[in-house]
Amino acid sequence: MNKRNALRLMAAGAGWVGVGATLGLGLAACSETKQSFNAVDITGADYAKDFSLKDADGKVRTLADFKGKLVVLFFGYAQCPDVCPTTMTEMAQVKQQLGKDGDKLQVLFITVDPARDTPEVLKAYMGAFDPSFVALIPTADELAAVAKDYKVYYKKVDGKTPTSYSMDHSAASYVYDTHGRLRLYARYGAGVAPMVSDLKTLLAS
Repeated sequence: MNKRNALRLMAAGAGWVGVGATLGLGLAACSETKQSFNAVDITGADYAKDFSLKDADGKVRTLADFKGKLVVLFFGYAQCPDVCPTTMTEMAQVKQQLGKDGDKLQVLFITVDPARDTPEVLKAYMGAFDPSFVALIPTADELAAVAKDYKVYYKKVDGKTPTSYSMDHSAASYVYDTHGRLRLYARYGAGVAPMVSDLKTLLAS
């Protein structure tokens, strides 16, 4: 093989390497756009997009009020014996484990028991977990509407007395990114570490 042909083959080889490298970079870029979460990724879902409800101070709140923060939204009630306090305790731990990014997390609690969950009750309830957590108190009609929009189940279960009833309700949480977009559906009982990991992933995106 003469020198000219050898140079041509080397150039052709370099061209293929260049194309391969370009394709490799393209594939890497594509793979990086797909984030991996512990919770169920519901990005782009056409429900649970917003709400307009009063907080314990009587101020009407919407998702836009918390733009720039990650939002974790949960439906529950103050007299809940297990699921609700467990979830709120875990969210307080999540905020702590986020460290300096804890201030970028906003936990919202929509009561499914507005008859008993007065502003005073919910202020004390949120304060028992973290003073930054915000409780929202819908009217009966607002609760029906927001529960339908969020695909949340709730039902009153009679107790021994008229005021000792309990509430069956959905136990998952909705997670929004810092732009107010619905991203994740976190099932009850998943644990603190998976939530912390998911929130860090959203903050890094």
